[in-house]
Amino acid sequence: MPAADAVRDDDAAGRVYTVLVIGAGFSGIGAAIRLRERGIDDFVVLERGDEVGGTWRDNVYPGVACDVPSLLYSYSFEPRTWSKLYADGAEIQDYILDVVEKRDVRRFVRFGHDVSALRFGDDDGIWRVTTNQGVFRARNVIASYGPLANPALPPIDGLEDFGGEVVHAARWNPDQDLTGKTVAVIGTGSTAVQLIPHLVRQAAKVVVYQRTAGWVLPRYNVDTPPAIARVFAALPILRRLTRSALFRITELSALGLVWNTVLTSVLSLAGKIFLRSQVTDPWLRRLLTPDFRPGCKRMLVSDDYLRALQADNCQLVTWPIARIGESGVMTCEGVEHRADVIICATGYEVTKTSPPIEITGRGGRSLNEEWARGAFAYKSVNVSGYPNLFFTFGPNAGPGHTSALVYMEAQIDYAVELISVMTNRRLTWLDVDPRAQAEFNSELQERLAGTTWNSGGCRSWYLTEDGFNATMYPGFATTFRKMLADIDLHDYVASGDLELAITGRVGGDTMDGRTTDGVDPR
Repeated sequence: MPAADAVRDDDAAGRVYTVLVIGAGFSGIGAAIRLRERGIDDFVVLERGDEVGGTWRDNVYPGVACDVPSLLYSYSFEPRTWSKLYADGAEIQDYILDVVEKRDVRRFVRFGHDVSALRFGDDDGIWRVTTNQGVFRARNVIASYGPLANPALPPIDGLEDFGGEVVHAARWNPDQDLTGKTVAVIGTGSTAVQLIPHLVRQAAKVVVYQRTAGWVLPRYNVDTPPAIARVFAALPILRRLTRSALFRITELSALGLVWNTVLTSVLSLAGKIFLRSQVTDPWLRRLLTPDFRPGCKRMLVSDDYLRALQADNCQLVTWPIARIGESGVMTCEGVEHRADVIICATGYEVTKTSPPIEITGRGGRSLNEEWARGAFAYKSVNVSGYPNLFFTFGPNAGPGHTSALVYMEAQIDYAVELISVMTNRRLTWLDVDPRAQAEFNSELQERLAGTTWNSGGCRSWYLTEDGFNATMYPGFATTFRKMLADIDLHDYVASGDLELAITGRVGGDTMDGRTTDGVDPR
């Protein structure tokens, strides 16, 4: 009998996995690799799509690419010599596929399984995971569905009434033919600056609707010289040193992006100089000059976006959109702009106030309700009241200056270490002490108050509508990694073999029980 069929039989018989991983993108595959390295093979990865890769599988729009140097946008334990400084989406997807085959994790992935709910069993400490193909059971769950999973359409009146085609960039059809058509592009963020130059070369007319201008810096996307590729292959240590140097450079940029410093002014000046060098018309330059500090919103990197906006067949519209009608986009000054196709480069439904699935914890508590005013967690990984549930790309794990994979790996290692501790010491579950969680988030929000995102009138998708920052981490990636490298078990309560219960750091003293009631997690 094939292995896959054996797994199905086990599920039908009520198999309880040691670990269930949700999602087979970068973080889900990374979690699978780390679990195997720790000798944990009793796990399953549930993926709603038909292939691994997550956002890099789904995003195939023209120009899709990484906006941080590719040497940083890869697993530290699986280095690669990339073809360019900034790899395109197809090369990144190929990299993920290569890693999956090399590390033999595909056999753990179940495709076509869309998770809709998690429920913790108070009586047995087991998570029930509801999918479109049945219910799975597991002792531990790693939620690796990622922040860039569910595209968000703009909440504009009349969008459903448009007579042409509405396309979200994250659901691009590679066979899409825009020749001779008038295309409306809503959004001018990271996706739009990659997509618009390609649209201008294909469509008859492109109308770009800008709500706020962004800071744009040059990309300098050079090919990797063959000589460098040969050196990296012969001397892998040089590739590691290059990656380390790039990481240190991006860490330095945090001084100008996370906080308002002299370097912030330097970045602002660099952006204005680049804008002046690319755009000749003074009025257009004024429209493209941001009214916020660098770092408030994600920095944009592009060598051709600003030039594309000046093409004869491209028009920049900065009037707010009033509504969308059957034949086009109506702006608030009363002008209707005809369109054949509307492309929404409007990002994703990032988890700020509710997880994308229903999560029920101890005593029937609902994480969807608890996060209603803004998501929170302990060290971005665990939430009190939801034992043995681990998030990757959890609340306040977002970087504003470097690769998200640096943060992701730290969270994966933290989760796998705790799962190993529970397995080795025969604990049923570990749950965060609510006081430890409250103290952590109180300090976190105090630190956030002094960052660019939470001061100076900054408004961005990083914040909830009432200004709560549930997204970004207020510091260096080095600090984040150090925080997660320190597992303080005094901050957890446990259930299981009390003689083996643990508190203190790994290898520390015996754990003392503490109440889990009556503490505001924020």
